Amino acid sequence: MILSVSRRTDVPNYYSDWFVNRIKEGFLYVRNPMNAHQISRIDLSPDVVDCIVFWTKNPANMMEKLECLKDYVYYFQFTLTGYGKDIEPNLPNKREELISTFKALSKKIGKEKVIWRYDPILISKRYTMDYHLKAFEEIASSLADYTEKVVISFVDLYAKTQRNTKKLGIRQMTNDEMISLAAQMVQIASKYNLVIESCAEQINLHNVGVQHGSCIDKKLIEKILGCKLIGEKDKNQREECGCFESVEVGAYNTCLNGCKYCYANFNDEKVKENVRLYNQASPLLCGNITSDDKITDRKVKSLKDAQLSFFE
Repeated sequence: MILSVSRRTDVPNYYSDWFVNRIKEGFLYVRNPMNAHQISRIDLSPDVVDCIVFWTKNPANMMEKLECLKDYVYYFQFTLTGYGKDIEPNLPNKREELISTFKALSKKIGKEKVIWRYDPILISKRYTMDYHLKAFEEIASSLADYTEKVVISFVDLYAKTQRNTKKLGIRQMTNDEMISLAAQMVQIASKYNLVIESCAEQINLHNVGVQHGSCIDKKLIEKILGCKLIGEKDKNQREECGCFESVEVGAYNTCLNGCKYCYANFNDEKVKENVRLYNQASPLLCGNITSDDKITDRKVKSLKDAQLSFFE
């Protein structure tokens, strides 16, 4: 299986101690967000975990713990944007800290295993298209030798996103604006030898040089593993999402980054309530097992293709 760590929260930034303890003990629990009393026990043996995909905005707390993952294959998706504290209030300074952290991680594990994400892109009076182009180029020039790919997406203004950003003056982008901005980003990325892909976008940007990408990237994982994988597109994601099937280990309403565009946090009070339950020794992230909970073993297996192709 592919382990997603995590779409729902920034595990490397805030819960790396918990995750390392889970690796050492060989299992973890995940509560079903659609059925509160249903908990799955996930085997974390290297025999069944083909790859771990980390999602983070600041992996600094994970850096010194990577030795604990020596028996695993993994890569990081590192979101690094040009937003200030009004949008991403709890992140360190980008120029002074996060760009250096990105470089350090790349040096440690290899630039092909650190994917730069510049997303989601939102437009307001402060964050204009010109602003994004300047920020994108500054970051691209800094990371050119430390990654091979950048992923972009445009913000989806769900009801909770609109609620959390109502004071920021964010507006919906037109298709023409998305195409124009993407085309100019392609020019910048090309200057620094970076491939640029989109994430779960309905709009087709192929004509300007942006291919639909996959965060859980089957081709990248096969390249890192050196073998083929047998599996399907993740049926639990949106139709536009091209991600390969994976097992998600995070929990909603637990991320402390505080990003105003966040899709995984519903409100700040719920986050605070859940974080108070965090115990790095618990099998469950930010929660307790109750007498009403039912724990079942999730059937997991390696997706590696054991048969060699005649043509390979």
